[in-house]
Amino acid sequence: MLDLTQSMRYFLCSGITDMRKSFYTLSSLVLEKMGQDVRSGDVFLFINKRKNQIKILHAEPNGLVLYSKKLYSGKFSMPKYDETTKSYPMVWDTLNLILAGQTEDEDSRYNRLKKLEKTNLFYQR
Repeated sequence: MLDLTQSMRYFLCSGITDMRKSFYTLSSLVLEKMGQDVRSGDVFLFINKRKNQIKILHAEPNGLVLYSKKLYSGKFSMPKYDETTKSYPMVWDTLNLILAGQTEDEDSRYNRLKKLEKTNLFYQR
């Protein structure tokens, strides 16, 4: 179970991350690429090139926690990039949508419906 709350701040690191990286190398990415400290209590997300795997790094009082999720099919959606934080800041609801494999982008919803129509899984009235 995720020990993350709505009151935390969430940042998706820009660029592509090698998913072989673990606690310390991801912590150094937070410091070098984002200019932040992993011990700040914020939550940092990393995504791979194919956008089908995500890692979440979070510091708790007793140490670092690393969550990982890999999709069997599809891709994670990306929020908008913020130049000031050098990341993709998001709120709790956006993180839940990303982890559920859903997106807020209307174009992708339209494309998904078009695919359903082609496969006859979508019935028109």
